Amino acid sequence: QVPLVESGGGLVQPGGSLRLSCAASGIIFSIYDMAWYRQGPGKQRELVAGISSGDRTNYSESVKGRFTISRDNAKNTVSLRMNSLKPEDTAVYYCNAHNIRGHDFWGQGTQVTVSS
Repeated sequence: QVPLVESGGGLVQPGGSLRLSCAASGIIFSIYDMAWYRQGPGKQRELVAGISSGDRTNYSESVKGRFTISRDNAKNTVSLRMNSLKPEDTAVYYCNAHNIRGHDFWGQGTQVTVSS
């Protein structure tokens, strides 16, 4: 059973915005640190943004100031608001949940394409 399901990807023009969502099930969401990763064509998977169980956030330098990660523990969801999108943001975006016990879950990914 896949406990993480992403949605919200799609095709957007440069400068546009998208909001990705990740819905969790089967886990105690509030105790997990959550993150968004991405893997672009021919590239390795990289961390985009993370939010801890205590709501501390961190971002890669390439998205800082443009992307915002947030979580809603009541709805078991984590979101990634992406503004001022660039062609280099094109990638498959993955949701990740992990905790200090070594539990680590991944979603199946959602495609984001930034192109005119």
